[in-house]
Amino acid sequence: MPRSGLLAGTIAVVMSAGALTLSSPALAQTAPPGIAPPPAAAPPDIIAPAAEGYDPKSGQPGKDVVWVPTPDSLVERMLDMAQVTPQDYLIDLGSGDGRMVIAAAKRGLRAHGIEYNPDLVALAKRRAAAAGVADRATFEQADIFETDFSKAQVLTLFLLPELNERLRPQILDLEPGTRVVSNSFAMGDWEADRVDRLGDDCSRWCTALMWIVPAKVEGDWRLGEQPLRLTQTYQKVTGDLGGTPIEKGRVVGKELHFTAGGIDYVGNVVGNSLSGIASDGPVRNWTAIRD
Repeated sequence: MPRSGLLAGTIAVVMSAGALTLSSPALAQTAPPGIAPPPAAAPPDIIAPAAEGYDPKSGQPGKDVVWVPTPDSLVERMLDMAQVTPQDYLIDLGSGDGRMVIAAAKRGLRAHGIEYNPDLVALAKRRAAAAGVADRATFEQADIFETDFSKAQVLTLFLLPELNERLRPQILDLEPGTRVVSNSFAMGDWEADRVDRLGDDCSRWCTALMWIVPAKVEGDWRLGEQPLRLTQTYQKVTGDLGGTPIEKGRVVGKELHFTAGGIDYVGNVVGNSLSGIASDGPVRNWTAIRD
């Protein structure tokens, strides 16, 4: 799906779940073969979208970037990874020609695309109308770095790693359990929860990465009579329970999983309380409160 290669005013390379945009300094090192870095240019004024015959070309220059669409096969794989349902609201950052948003809408979702290039926004709206999903697929011309995407249950991206990292603080503040799926590029030292690759017949833009936004569990808790101390790095958790080191600590959305003293604990995080089940021991149904 084209991601606004003209992404909300992107910087280096911008790719929305639909398209990749490449901008100057990063290009020399990260641009895919055959795509030359665009010349530096002053940010253009926002202009009225082009007429109905507008036909974007892969690699076309945009606002400090070029535009490259995401293959339709990877669009579908990204939606599959996120296990989208009609109850989800999807936001695509850098939505390009709208293919990710339209594909989601065809599955019954409400989906919204944010794109900087007004020509691509107008094109995406026409494509959504032609596909019969304009009631569920919406688009706006905006800068992704100045847009609120906090209502998304699914967030899709096709951006360079440095842009992903720039967005990461906002992403980590999303509702725990939000699924974030990226075409090809990682999120710095935040490891993906899942990585999928298309078959051997795919030669470019073949990988999708997914993260599940973890609940924030770091701190001092009390589980029954025992202190529970947790240290968190993204979805990974270390610490101790009553002095016994925690192993296999992990947060999956709102669920905390860890092992201590050979007992497995699974608990649901709700604000400053945890409640769950232990695999063994004197207290099978347990609760913990954060100090």
